Amino acid sequence: MVIYSYVIARDFGFAPNPFFRHCTLAACKPIIRKNAQIGDWVIGTGSAAKNSELKNRLVYAMRIEEKLTFDDYWNDNRFFCKRPVMNGSQKQLYGDNIYHINPNTGKFIQENSHHSLEGGLVNMKNYIRDLSSKFVLISKTYWYFGEKAIQIPDKLKGIIKSGQGHKKIDDIILIKIFVGWIQKQKEHGFIEKPTKFSEEFERYKGE
Repeated sequence: MVIYSYVIARDFGFAPNPFFRHCTLAACKPIIRKNAQIGDWVIGTGSAAKNSELKNRLVYAMRIEEKLTFDDYWNDNRFFCKRPVMNGSQKQLYGDNIYHINPNTGKFIQENSHHSLEGGLVNMKNYIRDLSSKFVLISKTYWYFGEKAIQIPDKLKGIIKSGQGHKKIDDIILIKIFVGWIQKQKEHGFIEKPTKFSEEFERYKGE
């Protein structure tokens, strides 16, 4: 068991997507999606910037329970609700179930979504990055605090990643302390909306 830790710079509810009783990571963070295994943990923390309100706070934590290919994710009826609907609710607008193979060409389709261009045109920056790993991480054992991100105690500061990329924690003692701490949180699942969820729908250009 290991922990993969990274900074969530853009918390829209897309990556991760904490809605509909499952937390899913289906875009961005391709190295984590490729290497993480069932039983591992993925955590996202607030920015380490000096003036960040979420500095040293935990935005979400998920214990990986399934790892599906994009096509399996797209075709699984449990996750039809995570397909984006451009005239739907905020939850639907930020649906992360956006990649599947076109049987006529054998190439992946990028659905009209937070990661596409206006009008559903393919955003190649996101397309190339997202598809550099063709796996989706799935959890029902998760804590998504969103804009109510909780303070990480001093004894767990070693799990915090600053800057870009991710941090892999394999220290057995630190992992044990983290798991014990997170499981003691009274609430679990979806707790509060993403920090940018109330703003107007945005598309990510991939910068």
